Amino acid sequence: MSTGGAAHTVVVVAEINLRLILVSGKTKEFLFNPSDSAGDIAQTVFDNWPEDWEREAVSKAEILRLIYQGRFLHCNVTLGALGLPLGKTTVMHLVPRDNLPEPNSQDQRQKSKGGSSRCCSTTCCIL
Repeated sequence: MSTGGAAHTVVVVAEINLRLILVSGKTKEFLFNPSDSAGDIAQTVFDNWPEDWEREAVSKAEILRLIYQGRFLHCNVTLGALGLPLGKTTVMHLVPRDNLPEPNSQDQRQKSKGGSSRCCSTTCCIL
């Protein structure tokens, strides 16, 4: 038995667990650093494409897009910039798409029609 004070080890989780969902509904979890960008994530997933996602395989990483809270993430946005919690699971959708929609294009159409900037009174979710 030691007479000195007990040493406590604190484990700091410095990674973000992403649960990625395909349009087909298939999911897979990956670990990333806060400094990883959406482009880095797309490349990592492409390079480590899960076997059970084979039917949804894409020809290149550049067409993979992440959707978080109903918005497409541009390739240079980092997980840290999104304020995602370390050591927790965050869900994002992963879709193949060659280009991104123009920012606020939905807002502009709604405003030109004299409507509000939201498409409906509830939160929208892209599936």
